[in-house]
Amino acid sequence: FTNLRKLQRNTLHFLLDLTRQYGDTVRIRSPFGSAYLINSPDGVKYVLQENNRNFNKDVFDYKILRKLLGQGLLTNDGESWLHQRRLMQPAFHRQRLAAFGTLMTSTTVAMLDRWDARDDPAQTLDVAQEMMLLTLNIVGQALFSIDLSGEADAVGQSFLTVNRLITEYTYTPFVPMNIPTPRNRRFHKARRVLNQVVDDIIKERRRQNNNSNDLLSMLLEARDEETGQGMNNRQLRDEVLTLMLAGHETTAMTLSWTCYLLSQHPDVEQKLREELDTVLAGHLPTVEHLANLSYNRMVIEEAMRLYPPAWALTRNTIADDTIAGYHIPKGSMILLCPYTTHRHPTFWENPEVFDPERFTPERSANRPRYAYFPFGGGPRQCIGNGFAMMEAQLILATVLQRYRLRLVPDTLVEPEPLITLRPHYGLPMTLFRIG
Repeated sequence: FTNLRKLQRNTLHFLLDLTRQYGDTVRIRSPFGSAYLINSPDGVKYVLQENNRNFNKDVFDYKILRKLLGQGLLTNDGESWLHQRRLMQPAFHRQRLAAFGTLMTSTTVAMLDRWDARDDPAQTLDVAQEMMLLTLNIVGQALFSIDLSGEADAVGQSFLTVNRLITEYTYTPFVPMNIPTPRNRRFHKARRVLNQVVDDIIKERRRQNNNSNDLLSMLLEARDEETGQGMNNRQLRDEVLTLMLAGHETTAMTLSWTCYLLSQHPDVEQKLREELDTVLAGHLPTVEHLANLSYNRMVIEEAMRLYPPAWALTRNTIADDTIAGYHIPKGSMILLCPYTTHRHPTFWENPEVFDPERFTPERSANRPRYAYFPFGGGPRQCIGNGFAMMEAQLILATVLQRYRLRLVPDTLVEPEPLITLRPHYGLPMTLFRIG
């Protein structure tokens, strides 16, 4: 129980301390069995790629997540998962993604216009909250051709509720979820809100019977190769809810942490502004500009190194295995933690320093593939990583053209490791209009 209490009290520091004290493979004992923290790039590669078939998602935190997301792409396993992945992959092909660029930029401009129209320009805004609303809006329009701005507050609040509760359940899994405790009631209420929003999206599309050529259309038209059957409402809801959650929260957190880091490092921000001025010359960014906005990309990559939205990945060991020379018994939980591996002093000099230049081609050349894995890796690498990177780059460039963001002095900024890595107290910022 001692380890469990330490893990719950200060998860990130506890895991980082373990790697500093005990090295790259650490056994963590708890009342629920042993977990193995794997911190070396080679160990991560073995689990996610080389021997990925021996590791599945039959672990407690995914079981809890299934209570929310059912058997969506994130939580599913095996042949059923592979079938879903193949079905959705075409929606994320590069040519298809490029068509979303204008949508991403114009939705960001609408947010900036709203900032411009505030009665009191000195009023602070929670940038984390703003980015959540923005990315939810974008994912709704890009993947489902629907305007979610009316539901954004309810959806955002419900996601935050289940996010916190799922994390609590992970540390205190003693009370079954069907017992009507206050905590369980809050979870089920939030889940009902989310399910209702998604059911309405699906119902409305079926009523319209139109082909929007988006991901929702692809899901509605999908047929099982053997039975010829389409997805039932439950399967559809699982997929749409998964894509809504994974498709907005992670990018919103990436952008929030990036804005925070830029506000703390004006020299980096200035260099980025110079690149934007040179490449864009006052025009809004497009997908075609991204190849020339290399520093913009490096800033985002470095923010994801320090604050990876998907800060931990867990797996169950199917059969006895050996990782980095250590025997791992079957049934053991494997914990991969981008937050700690991204701070591995062997691969990252002065790991706590914010330095986007780490991601120049020259400095990246000799770094192992899995020293950096914000999107996971192997067959289960995030399906939306191209979408997310394009979105983050376009949004950041658009925002910085118009505003300089500064953290309110004396704000306590503390990463909170929920399903994603969030700023616990939000990010209240003052906005300074440029020009």
